[in-house]
Parts: sequence; C-alpha cells; structure tokens
Amino acid sequence: MIVAFLSAIAALISVVNPLGAIPIYLALTSDETVQERKQTAFRTSMYFFAILIVFFFAGVYILNFFGISISAMRIAGGIVIFQSGFSLLSGEFSQSRGMNKKVKAEAMHKEDISFSPMAMPMLSGPGSISLLISWYTINDTWSDKLMICGVVFVSALLVFITLRSAPVLFKLLGRSGLKAISRIMGFIVMSIAVQYVISGIYELVVSFRDVHG
Repeated sequence: MIVAFLSAIAALISVVNPLGAIPIYLALTSDETVQERKQTAFRTSMYFFAILIVFFFAGVYILNFFGISISAMRIAGGIVIFQSGFSLLSGEFSQSRGMNKKVKAEAMHKEDISFSPMAMPMLSGPGSISLLISWYTINDTWSDKLMICGVVFVSALLVFITLRSAPVLFKLLGRSGLKAISRIMGFIVMSIAVQYVISGIYELVVSFRDVHG
C-alpha cells in the first residue's frame, strides 16, 4: 500500500510538474508582496486539489454521458500525457499548457491568477485529469479511492510548498536547472503515457475478442 501510494504521488507530480510552473508563477506574481504570494500559492493548491478530486469522482460519469469507453479515454489520455511529456523534454512546457503570449498578457492584468491560469490549465490539465479518471476505474474499493484522495492531497501540498518556495528554488536552480529537471520528468511522463496507451489498446482488443469470439 505504501509503495503504491508513493508511486502514485510520483506519477501525478511528474505529470503536473510544479517546478515547470515556477517561472510563470514568478512572472505573474511579480507585483505581489511575500504575504500575497503565499496566499496565491495556497489558493492555487486548494483549487488544484478541488479540480482533481471533482474529476476523480465525476469523470467516469462524464465519460458515460458522452458514450466514451474507459479504453478510449486511456488511449486518448495517454496521447495527451505523451504530448505533455514531449513538451517537457523539448522545453515547451508553458506553451503545451495553453500559456501563450496572449494568455500571459491577460493573466498579468488579473487580480487573482490562482484558479486561472495557475490551477487550470497550468497544473491540473488534461493529462492529470485523465490520469485521475483512469485511477478511479482501477481502484475498486473505497479504501483504494481514499488512498488516491490522499495522493491528490499530498500532491496539492507539494504544489503549495513548491510555489511558496518559488523565489528560493529559482535562485537555487536557475532557469537552466529547472529545465534540466523538467526534461528528466518529461522522459518519465512519456513512459507513463506509453504504458497507458498500451493498456488501453489491450483492453480494446480483449473486449473486441470477447464480443466477436
């Protein structure tokens, strides 16, 4: 259970990549005081937690409403996660999360950037949401589902700590250091994505074989 818990945290944090959000966060909060930045980091982590928990429990029902199978979602989610990992590997993390120049310019004039663009789409994007929905389907018991809730909570706590410590981390690691870590995480994320695509294709093949004999 402990190994599964830690593995899930590592997988989710790799997809979310809060370190990659540090340069954007610092740019968008450049006019804020230390206390205001702390409050923004706290609100961002709370929104992040709420968004992922909502999709964790409601995601399957949303898929059912649109007639989308779990296998199809895993394949599509795997492709999205792979694209996210590739963007980390190629140093285009912010662009892959929808943070183009226009969005950045609009965000600079917002009074509160904690929900948008920080919590969504910067941190809780399609990749992390599809990962949570997939976990809901493979964790049948309520104890397992509560464990995943714990994973999201710890991840939100790590997001808060990362954003709260953003100025120190940026000075310590620098832009090149953050990019190097992001590239390593990108490789891990791409590996996770390939595994999800393979499992989705396998489930489709098995279901097709069961239906057609």
